[in-house]
Amino acid sequence: MPIKDVFLPLVGQPRGPALVAIEKCVAVAADLGARITALALEDEVFVRPAVVLPTDLESAEAAGARDVGDMQQLLNAFTHAASRANIRAQSRSGKVPADQMASILAEQARFSDLTLIPVKPHDSRTEHIIETFLFESGRPLLLCPEQRADELRGEFENVMIAWDHSARAARAVGDALPILQAAASVRVVTVADDKTDAIMKSGTALVDHLREHGVYASFETVKGGGSSTGKVLGSWANSHAMDAMVMGAYHHSRLNEIVWGGVTKTIIGQPPCWVMISH
Repeated sequence: MPIKDVFLPLVGQPRGPALVAIEKCVAVAADLGARITALALEDEVFVRPAVVLPTDLESAEAAGARDVGDMQQLLNAFTHAASRANIRAQSRSGKVPADQMASILAEQARFSDLTLIPVKPHDSRTEHIIETFLFESGRPLLLCPEQRADELRGEFENVMIAWDHSARAARAVGDALPILQAAASVRVVTVADDKTDAIMKSGTALVDHLREHGVYASFETVKGGGSSTGKVLGSWANSHAMDAMVMGAYHHSRLNEIVWGGVTKTIIGQPPCWVMISH
């Protein structure tokens, strides 16, 4: 199924990298030929009324203006980027309780083909939002690493599939087919110290399946060498100049990954490039 309708949640502060990430997300939507919908949310915080002296009034009003301005700046960056890209776009905004924000955004994502999420490195709030999307939206995500936003491309010529033979990885491949079909190069990568028959047969079978969809991929294995699988995949993506990675989320139980870490947690914490991820 083609990707025709994408969703972009906007939360947090309008720092430089965040604004660049918004522009890159819009560029990806434009390259896909999709409509993009942005939803900007901020915390609905109850503040107990306080006595304000006349001398403090000006500074209090300025602080309030800055709070309101954060969400508006994110929306302005989105509107300007959409206008430059000449893409169909719409946006909404609102205030919601902080503990409901992730679920509200995930619910909205159910009405889109793909959600684009700017990712701050090792940020607990962003990780919580991503995890909520994975388990509650039923839709794939495309993670945009803010710390690399300047160097990211808006089109995906070189794509890798992080293949671990799991049902979740298969789901991710299916979700990513439109991106894989448009890529110039697709490489299936499995992290394994030993090339067992099962591993080779699985990789070869995926390559054969992709060929039926017009995707001519290659398969290879990469040794872990004692490093975590997530770090190995990230290093491989960077050293081979990958534009995007496709992977399944939470091969182990969610609790296991949260407690012990894992591939999903590593990649979510600091994506090495664009990462399309499904659960």
